[in-house]
Amino acid sequence: MSTLDLGLPARVPSPEPAGLPDAVTIWEVGPRDGLQNEQGVVPVEVKLEFLHRLGAAGLSIVETTSFVRPEWVPQLADAAEVLAGLEERDGVRYPVLVPNARGLDRALEAGVRDIAIFAAATESFTRRNLNRGLDEQFAMFEPVVHRAVGEGIAVRGYLSMVFGDPWEGPVPVEQVVSAGRRLLEMGCAQLSLGDTIGVATPGQVESVLRAFTAAGVPVSQLAVHFHDTYGQALANTYAALSQGVTTVDSSAGGLGGCPYAKSATGNLATEDLIWMLDGLGIHHGVDLRALAATSTWLAEHLGRPSPSRVVKALT
Repeated sequence: MSTLDLGLPARVPSPEPAGLPDAVTIWEVGPRDGLQNEQGVVPVEVKLEFLHRLGAAGLSIVETTSFVRPEWVPQLADAAEVLAGLEERDGVRYPVLVPNARGLDRALEAGVRDIAIFAAATESFTRRNLNRGLDEQFAMFEPVVHRAVGEGIAVRGYLSMVFGDPWEGPVPVEQVVSAGRRLLEMGCAQLSLGDTIGVATPGQVESVLRAFTAAGVPVSQLAVHFHDTYGQALANTYAALSQGVTTVDSSAGGLGGCPYAKSATGNLATEDLIWMLDGLGIHHGVDLRALAATSTWLAEHLGRPSPSRVVKALT
């Protein structure tokens, strides 16, 4: 792999399109969602350096790990060790995914102040991922969210299978909105809408977001999480921005996928997202060169090139 060229190609300024936000918060999921599918165990020291580099590049939210059971996701079995070794950077949030009450216990023991829970909009995926029904998952999450909020902890709700399910096909919008509202009503401060298998298209994204707005959910409480299975992640992100969304999930270098979803490829690459945001004149606060260098460094540790098109173009 070649050394990263720290220069960026000249870009012709373009008029800023109307109706887009002035700034976007990037919710970086690389250390958790990006690494969870890796077959070879990534050493703790590499994870800690990755976290350090992401914060140094200007990312203000870096989802760090998960307290999921080790047999479910072996790559994240070292969550407590990673958190113990983490040197937090001022101005950076380090959320942790918790699957249940025991996961919250472990997060509290580790001093975590920012958590996320992972629900789904479909019965089939909930059964496979949580071994519970669509309605049963909320009974499991409700005490977790209530306790966390009572402890002064910010809670984010992930809603997966929003745009399509590999077993059920297209997901009715009203079903998605109902599930999402239940997470918000139980106390989640933000809802991340996940295209878990990467089948969404821009019109579908707009339709779902408008349905949430019509149901009384402020767009400020919504985030988007796209996978790039069919090459639509950036187009879908643009559609979300046009509807007022200002938080976008992405993974440095385009790492990740969903271990429980057949054919789900990598997350939207943070570098690709930044390239688009820069072209639109939307502020994000991240140093693209530093981030691309970080993804190149991590790709060398993983033994394969970064999937990010921007990283490839800059190397």
